[in-house]
Amino acid sequence: MDWYADLYTDRITGTVKERLIAEIEDQKYRGNTYLITLAANPENQLDIFSVQELRFPYLRRNCSLIVGLASCRESALLLTERIVQDVYESTKDVKIRDFFLLKR
Repeated sequence: MDWYADLYTDRITGTVKERLIAEIEDQKYRGNTYLITLAANPENQLDIFSVQELRFPYLRRNCSLIVGLASCRESALLLTERIVQDVYESTKDVKIRDFFLLKR
């Protein structure tokens, strides 16, 4: 799996980020954790899905760059808002995919 170096996290996942990443890498999908990734469809910007969905081999194989890790769906939505805001403030544009691929 490909993780963004400066991974966005919420208050809860930020304190246990390394442990969560290790568990996900070891295919241990616990809790209500959500991933924010670059969208699988290049026409879109971001995807949000539960870590539980990585149990499906197709999704795990095709998981794009992971840019955010959230403790619940609501936090994932707030984190996505923060990502969009940060990209816009940095580039004055909302080409999120291009921003992360260039910073990779």
